[in-house]
Amino acid sequence: MTQLRTRKIDGLLDAMAAALRGHLDQDPLMIGIHTGGAWIAERLHRELGIRAPLGTLDITFYRDDFTRISMNPQVKASQLPIDIDDRHIILVDDVLHTGRTTRAAMNVLFDYGRPKSIKLAVVVERNGRELPIQPDVVGQHLKLGSHQQVKLIGPEQLRLEILGRTA
Repeated sequence: MTQLRTRKIDGLLDAMAAALRGHLDQDPLMIGIHTGGAWIAERLHRELGIRAPLGTLDITFYRDDFTRISMNPQVKASQLPIDIDDRHIILVDDVLHTGRTTRAAMNVLFDYGRPKSIKLAVVVERNGRELPIQPDVVGQHLKLGSHQQVKLIGPEQLRLEILGRTA
């Protein structure tokens, strides 16, 4: 198991916040995907001083692998504090891997309304994309082996862990 230090995460979040500042003139609504994306969104929302309340999304029932994840999935409530119609959305997640989580999140969003735009911000973009999903803001790009995964641990002391064996 390899760990990236907490300071490293703070640096990644600082870089993401700097990149996101260019999108703030549109008065965006920031939404974090449960669970890791919500933790990251909370930090970015606070650091950027976004006026609109922070939203969170649970995508559990929208996953295309829902029947495979478990018999008792942990479902959390989505909270979209304001109408998303015609709003610029900054969608935040911890790790972009296959693109399926982002696809599910967009399906949830469109059930709530029709946003003007959606920008995707992720702490880690790793290899292995299965869907044509491209982040707008990335903290770090990681190339991992097929038997490895990256996981965000938190919420208090955020850190990334790379789990699994190298090929």
